[in-house]
Amino acid sequence: MKGCYLPVAGLLCAALATAPAAAQNITNPELFAKSAEAAIEALRVYGPYDDAAQRERVNRIGYSIARHSNFDKYPFSFFVIDMAVPNAFALPAGHIFITRGMLDLGLDDDMLAAILGHEVAHVTEEHFLKMRKRATMLNVLSQALTVGAMVGAAQVESEPYVDGWGMVRSDSQTADLVQGAAMTGMLLTELLLRSYSRGNEDESDEQGQRFAAAAGFDPAGGQRLMARMEERMPQDQSFGYLQTHPFFEERVRAARARKSTFKVQEPRPVEPYRKSTQAALLTFVSHPRSRPETDGIAKTAALAAWPRGPVAEGLRGETLHTERAEVEAARPLGRDYGKLMTSYQKQIEEVFSLTPDSTFLADLDTEMSQLRTQRDRLYPDSVSVLEGGIYETPFLETFVSNFRDSDRGTEAALALGEAYARLLKEAEAVEHLLRVWTESGDGELSGRAERALSILTPRIDRLAALQSIADEAPDDALSNLASGRLAQRAERFEELDNGAEFLDRHPTSPLATRVSARQDALADEMYKEAIVYQRVGDHTKAVDRIHRILTYAPLSPAAKTLSETVMQ
Repeated sequence: MKGCYLPVAGLLCAALATAPAAAQNITNPELFAKSAEAAIEALRVYGPYDDAAQRERVNRIGYSIARHSNFDKYPFSFFVIDMAVPNAFALPAGHIFITRGMLDLGLDDDMLAAILGHEVAHVTEEHFLKMRKRATMLNVLSQALTVGAMVGAAQVESEPYVDGWGMVRSDSQTADLVQGAAMTGMLLTELLLRSYSRGNEDESDEQGQRFAAAAGFDPAGGQRLMARMEERMPQDQSFGYLQTHPFFEERVRAARARKSTFKVQEPRPVEPYRKSTQAALLTFVSHPRSRPETDGIAKTAALAAWPRGPVAEGLRGETLHTERAEVEAARPLGRDYGKLMTSYQKQIEEVFSLTPDSTFLADLDTEMSQLRTQRDRLYPDSVSVLEGGIYETPFLETFVSNFRDSDRGTEAALALGEAYARLLKEAEAVEHLLRVWTESGDGELSGRAERALSILTPRIDRLAALQSIADEAPDDALSNLASGRLAQRAERFEELDNGAEFLDRHPTSPLATRVSARQDALADEMYKEAIVYQRVGDHTKAVDRIHRILTYAPLSPAAKTLSETVMQ
């Protein structure tokens, strides 16, 4: 494997060598580590948003704002998470999040600067630490994550093993792990969704406008941001940003009054600041408080802080080589080269967009060629297994990932869709069967996919899967069948995650109001169950239900009641 990355010590030395003398600090490594742990959990629960252009835009504007805040206690990091609800929030040591839903409002740069400036101000003014309950929840979350890791290491009932296709599996875990996961998710949701005081919000709005103007953005962006949210967000419920950043009408008036008091300034160079941030984040990796999980997020943030140059390329290479080593450790027919090559291709595209003359691109091209060769060597044996008809679902998943565009790829995709249908993985089954149907013309495989969907549709409960069939099925009869069942199930589904998935993927659907009402009703039932389980001493089930409410229905009346009672 050609060496295209530096070891951690080399990355740190390179970062320090390229950073200016006035580097960022980490004044409280213990708090920074706790904040990083909460950030990791946020990314795990909500998921990162896989849009490189949006991530770079957020970082470009975010670091310009942070540069002009004159705050050096912690390095700032900016993350975009895959949440449909429009929101933004900050953790105390500079980890700032904005949701996909907020970006989907169509914010211009001045408006985005206003909201990022607001979150930066929450950090610089240390509002988090002035709210005892938030600080306490951060401590408890950190402890829960540590204990959960210890329980996970000590109490897994069966050791992980590698199955016949090279997939790592584990059969069962203890109730302690269930309760630990629920508790950390519950704490994270409350930590991020609890609102600030009126004074904190006013101060963050004012400071955010000031930072934006100093960075060269129009401070009227704050007023336009409020107007956009007022236009796009419903006012008859606590919705997203309106719940976590209250006192909306007063803030609109204040933003309008302040805009003339801030004058747009000529921004100072931001590249040295971003390099200093990168160096500070990599310095934390060698700190005693760090551990593999926090090292990982520190490196991810360091790459985003300054994505060009040898340090960034070393971080990219280290990530790719770690993923490559994991793939090559599996048994041959279990090696998912398709997923690995997708990771390589993303890095190639990002590096080319930033530094098209980088020699690192040649290294990545060479490694991609090696991976194609290794993948293609597996094709004859993979086809032999496929023809034999004796295989497990993981084999089909790997075959489709590696050879989807091959002569036998459609056949494998159909078999995988049928396998998912038998396993009641409705969304996955629909995705593969629709793709085979629409891409295979009028042949045998297309007919099999159509028949499989016709049998599956009348018993599908996943709302998003039904919507996919209604939107994409080539046959009007099947499309109408799916639409009818969707309308029926919109008020009868039984699981919160089902409604949450639909609302995330189809927030503007005509059925969204009905699904939201059903979500609220289910969350209310689940809250009553939690109270009963709490009274009889079954804390695992109580915490599990609280966790599900806060994860899948965080804006429901039940979630609000929990915020006012259980977490007080």
